[in-house]
Amino acid sequence: MSLLRQAAVPLRRRVFVALETKARVCSATLQLPRPIPCQRRTYAKAKSTANLVPGSQQPITDEAAREEYKKCEEKMKTAVDWFRKECGTIQARASGRITPAVLSPVRVRLPRDDHQYKLEEVATVGVRDGNMLMVTVFDEEYLKPVEQAIYEAKLPNMVPQRFDKRTVSVPIPKPTVEARQSLVTGAQKQAEDTRQQIRKHHQASLKRGKYAKHSIELEEFQKLAHRYIGEVDSVINQLKKETGVGK
Repeated sequence: MSLLRQAAVPLRRRVFVALETKARVCSATLQLPRPIPCQRRTYAKAKSTANLVPGSQQPITDEAAREEYKKCEEKMKTAVDWFRKECGTIQARASGRITPAVLSPVRVRLPRDDHQYKLEEVATVGVRDGNMLMVTVFDEEYLKPVEQAIYEAKLPNMVPQRFDKRTVSVPIPKPTVEARQSLVTGAQKQAEDTRQQIRKHHQASLKRGKYAKHSIELEEFQKLAHRYIGEVDSVINQLKKETGVGK
């Protein structure tokens, strides 16, 4: 009987160990996985294209090209401003308004001096009776050169007449239809001359810059020329409208 008890002890121990091992395996099998933190997917914020400038419209970035562009624009603007002023004078003459600006084209060459002066640099110009300009020179010796300069300016229907030792009068007749047409025709020639100046400034800048074909510089200079030529067209068209010529 004691032998049976001794044999039963190892058997129970083996069964216990086996059961304990099985329990451990089951526990490991049933163990829940560690929870994985939930990650929210994010996307890069879309950039607005409202303020993007197309490549063909981007400004010139090259420093030398920008400087050349600025100089070219100044020259074109000067040409257009001069033409606009001339058209203002022509419009005044065509409408019958008398102003000293009518004589602005006159250039005077004084004795013993090869320099040409503007009329206002050697004389004052006033209006009398609404139809006559009175030119009073600063010095008596300027009278003859001033009178000659007004003749040589070839202003339509304007004939200077000596009034006294220091004054020349210039009667201004009321413009006829033919006179207005002549004035506008002269302005159209000036308009074409101004366009030619703009084109020359444009070509000179391209020659100096030697820009690549299809470059942004080439395109910007072309747009600059078109813009100022367009201003010339607008000025001459406005003159025609105001004078009633060439509608």
